[in-house]
Amino acid sequence: MAEEKKKKKEKKEVKVVLERVYNIPLRKEFLKAPRYARTKRAVSAVKKFVLRHMKAKEIKIGQYLNLELWKHGIKNPPHHVKVNCIKDEEGLVKAELVGAPKEEKKEPEKKVVKKEEKEKPEPEKKIEEIKEEKKEEAKEIEKEEIKELKKEQPKAHTPKGPTRIADFKDHRREMIPGR
Repeated sequence: MAEEKKKKKEKKEVKVVLERVYNIPLRKEFLKAPRYARTKRAVSAVKKFVLRHMKAKEIKIGQYLNLELWKHGIKNPPHHVKVNCIKDEEGLVKAELVGAPKEEKKEPEKKVVKKEEKEKPEPEKKIEEIKEEKKEEAKEIEKEEIKELKKEQPKAHTPKGPTRIADFKDHRREMIPGR
């Protein structure tokens, strides 16, 4: 049994074969594309560059590198990016922005169940009864809130009718003295 666990742990741990830092020029590549597709071209240029230099089978772009490429939108990618590339035994290369925090996979902790917790008696009220009580409480609260809103905002009366335009003098005629 102990040997099987060791083998599983060894499979999970990926051995690093090669690790390098590159400053990838992107400007010449994305200038070949129209403005509306420049960042897409920059992403493909990163993959192409890493594929050529790391001699990889598969390439994964990290989260922070992707965010850096797309930071200014699809029309304005950065002119160059500094990338840390890590190649494992299987030929998989992970490209991540230099200085990005490293993500470590944490295994979820298993809860230890005690005998006392297993033998808990069932609650006296059924789930349906509890749901009904909560619904009734919610309805009462809503009714109270509606009453409070009505008290705070009394009905505003509307004016009886439109103002008369005939009462106002025509200001243009008054301004011209000769007429």
